Amino acid sequence: MAVLPEEEIGRLLLAAGHRLAVAESCTGGFIAHRLTNVPGSSRYFDRGLVTYSERSKQEELQVPAELLRERGAVSLEVAQAMAAGVRRAAGVEVALATTGLAGPEGDERGHPVGLVYVAISGPGGEEVYALHLENRGRVYLKALAAYYALCLLQNYLEAYSKDEKGRNRVEG
Repeated sequence: MAVLPEEEIGRLLLAAGHRLAVAESCTGGFIAHRLTNVPGSSRYFDRGLVTYSERSKQEELQVPAELLRERGAVSLEVAQAMAAGVRRAAGVEVALATTGLAGPEGDERGHPVGLVYVAISGPGGEEVYALHLENRGRVYLKALAAYYALCLLQNYLEAYSKDEKGRNRVEG
């Protein structure tokens, strides 16, 4: 039977002794929902913030107003700032953030519906990904973006748990 990414994430976080915080924009809480569906997730999941507006990104995550103005809320740089901001605010070892466009229309910068940025900040460094998802409606995009974000986090944690020779750094 296949293990869901959120289950494997929990196992990896527990094995490493790490806690996780999430800042969500376009996924609107789907990631936190999936993570908290796992029994015992309170042992590693610290918090999930839905920072949908630019104001909330500034106030809750300390994303600079000039960055939002220059790059826009849907950008690699803002996703990165969101992940760093929620990690710092929560005082956790690992953070995940999403920002993107769920539609029904693109934005004033010409970004298409389905563009999603996922950022991870943790002991293995920072990583940011751009996803281009098929537009099948808002709920579909939000759910798919949340799933992909969790898969990316799982891959990140698995890679971090290995040493330079590919051996497990943490047991789990």
